[in-house]
Amino acid sequence: MKILIAEDDAVSRAIVKRAVERLGHECLAAKDGREAWNVYQSNPDIEVIISDWMMPRMDGLALCNRVRGLEREGYTFFVFLTSLGSREHLLEGMKAGADEYLTKPLDTDQLGVKLIAASRVTSLYRHMQVEDVALRGGSGSRPPGAAMPVTRDGGRGRPKGKVWDILVSRGKISEEQMQKALEAQRGNPAEIGKTLVSLGFISDADLARAQAERLNLEYVELTDSDVDPDAARLVPEKVLRRHMALPLRVEDGRLVVAMSDPTNLYALEDLRMISGRQIRPVVATEESLQRAQTRALSVGERVSEILEEAAQDTVHEEDAVELGAEAGADEAPVVRLVGSVLQRAVGEGASDIHIEPQGQDLKVRLRVDGVLREVMSIPRALQNGVIARLKILANLDIAERRIPQDGRFSVRLGGRKVDLRVASLPTVYGEEVVLRLLDTTNLQTDLASLGFSPAVLEIYEEVYRRPYGAILVTGPTGSGKSTTLYATLAELNSPERKIITVEDPVEYRMPGVNQVQVNPRAGLTFASGLRSILRSDPDVVMIGEIRDFETAKISVEAALTGHLVLATLHTNDAPSAINRLTDMGVEPFLTSSAVDCVIAQRLARKLCESCKLPIRIDKEALRQMGFPFDIGPEDLRFHEALGCDRCGGTGYRGRLGIYEMMVVTEEIKELALRRASTGEISRAAETNGMVRLRADGLLKAAQGLTTVEEVFRTIV
Repeated sequence: MKILIAEDDAVSRAIVKRAVERLGHECLAAKDGREAWNVYQSNPDIEVIISDWMMPRMDGLALCNRVRGLEREGYTFFVFLTSLGSREHLLEGMKAGADEYLTKPLDTDQLGVKLIAASRVTSLYRHMQVEDVALRGGSGSRPPGAAMPVTRDGGRGRPKGKVWDILVSRGKISEEQMQKALEAQRGNPAEIGKTLVSLGFISDADLARAQAERLNLEYVELTDSDVDPDAARLVPEKVLRRHMALPLRVEDGRLVVAMSDPTNLYALEDLRMISGRQIRPVVATEESLQRAQTRALSVGERVSEILEEAAQDTVHEEDAVELGAEAGADEAPVVRLVGSVLQRAVGEGASDIHIEPQGQDLKVRLRVDGVLREVMSIPRALQNGVIARLKILANLDIAERRIPQDGRFSVRLGGRKVDLRVASLPTVYGEEVVLRLLDTTNLQTDLASLGFSPAVLEIYEEVYRRPYGAILVTGPTGSGKSTTLYATLAELNSPERKIITVEDPVEYRMPGVNQVQVNPRAGLTFASGLRSILRSDPDVVMIGEIRDFETAKISVEAALTGHLVLATLHTNDAPSAINRLTDMGVEPFLTSSAVDCVIAQRLARKLCESCKLPIRIDKEALRQMGFPFDIGPEDLRFHEALGCDRCGGTGYRGRLGIYEMMVVTEEIKELALRRASTGEISRAAETNGMVRLRADGLLKAAQGLTTVEEVFRTIV
């Protein structure tokens, strides 16, 4: 690229010029804004301007305004170079039309990142111009081999402002949030849009929509019906995963491709050369692309084709297959069938796969958002082969069918690593296998995104920031207790703290955390592991589950001796945890002194944003449900679930937490000391501001996050 540097300080100008030339770019230099303006006008091939803010005769702000006001083919990427760092100063530059900024002293790594972004944007507009000429029958000639993306209107896409301008005009962010993002970006080479997402100001979908609007491209929310399998097969799977792209259809002779980064000219060129067609990019979020890729790019064959091939191989050998598991385990159709099941489960976001032998066939069910649904029926002739394949992967004894077994294995699906826990169980029709999917890339480690209300989260943060004490998280199996504890550990994890966990099993690996796997056969139980942990000088201890008196007693004593203890317990609500410890044999005076707070939780399905329908619920009906009008919002926005392609017809996508947090106050400590009933503790906690599980669920339903029916399905 040809880059113009406008800098009045000779030393700084020389430093920037040398750094730009080392990166392989042609460089022009000007000692003030007026000279830079003259050079820019006389050199139409300048693609990037790096300008100082304060310069004689014409400052950087005036130069930027002039550049943006000049009608010129192509696009000029403008970068401010400044030693000033106030939010107002940075925002003023962005409003003037600057694309990025660099701070003094110059960071060459950040310079490289900014110039890569500049190359992508300017190249995209240049190629769009070439395509525009070709479409309109002009005399322009396309560079040999150049990819030619076109916009949704079939012509050249002129830039429609900056991404942040679009976000502000759409009301997605405020100027104050933009200022905070600019401040956070200092010293961080990340793009400003990604910084806004990381701060929680916008979603990935908001950013993708703004990028699409800026580039005059179409934004799509991908569903299975959007993908033409024949179009998807035009490009190899490895190429699509590398470039985070997915062909959707062929339209007017062009291949329509969903991409997370449509400015990646290398990706566009690869797609054009491999498919043999011109490319029309559309914009989608990276998450939706990963999900759609996993569904569309299974193993290159439809499951029905695999089943048909397998049936041809085994239809006459049913008895032989049932006599020995090995007979079908290594058959290629069975291997591909198991791979298809795993990939479909990942694509649909399933947490569990249930493979259950029935009288006539083998049923496959997936648990998605906490609810099981049947997705496949496999002929009984393939039962032993499928079960044996899974047992081989999990390193189980395939010859042993009389007793339960458990194991685990890891696979790479959809470009990401997925750990699977496997459990087999002998039934009257053969072995049932259940696989728990642990996708470490999707682990939510942000407490705010789990579903905590701001008021509850503020109180909880004050509790877990204490140097010692016990925090108990309660709820049934599958209610998200481990996720809450992992998210809390992520907040506490730092080089200054030593964190040790004892778990059964270790579900997610966390960098910087020492995790211990319980092994009862070797004598390593929760209690014995906890005793050893306390001799290892920890600051924070996490206990996967308090199951017995010994573990409970050691946990409480650890909290009293200067450790922060996080643990799970099986109770239906928060107040019950106090008496549960007493029932286990822990003295009330220990419990009342050690436990700081108890969180009870459930997981409810979130409404699908694409198809949810607003409804009105009579206040009298809400009153009978126990709706907390005293703390609820004035604007009640209840919705019902309809169902669409994006949510698989269920009306729900994803899950959120419903919480009940009880802080142990002096009053509750006194009640625990005199062994008061759970009811008395509950009333005291509610008096002190505790919001019950049902009330929190109804409040989330009133915000349009879930439905009343889902709240009552989840909470008794």
